[in-house]
Amino acid sequence: MGVYNVHERLLTAEKDAVGALVDALAGDGDPLWPHGSWPRMEFDGPLTTGAVGGHGPIRYTVIAHVPAVWVRFAFSGPRGFDGFHEFTVLPVDDEHALLRHTLAMETHGTARLTWPALWRPLHDALLEDSLDRAELACTGSVARPARWSAYVRLVRRLAR
Repeated sequence: MGVYNVHERLLTAEKDAVGALVDALAGDGDPLWPHGSWPRMEFDGPLTTGAVGGHGPIRYTVIAHVPAVWVRFAFSGPRGFDGFHEFTVLPVDDEHALLRHTLAMETHGTARLTWPALWRPLHDALLEDSLDRAELACTGSVARPARWSAYVRLVRRLAR
């Protein structure tokens, strides 16, 4: 099954400021990843090509990184995830940039069932929380904070 999943937020900030959020992923004081509510993103070293890590049971390797512009991660787990996810900073004008997260993969085996039933709702909630953190970092507030669905709350409760 082919999966193409995009989350994005138009931010009132210069592209370099948004790019700095991406470059701080998994670092001390990471302002982008919602580590208070979700498993922390961690790597075996700095965020650079070849770094290995992930968050919770989701494992990946950094396969490309253009500082302040783009970082791409290739999945290595869970089994059946064959593809990548990435953060991209797209300048809009001098005062705005678009922060986009793209996930593109083929699912195989049991992942054909677990992606839509389990992983996708959690992924979507996590990414909207991440974009809220980006907006908060850039503007000091969040205009429309993301809300977890009842299903996401149930799955998280059952996972504990």
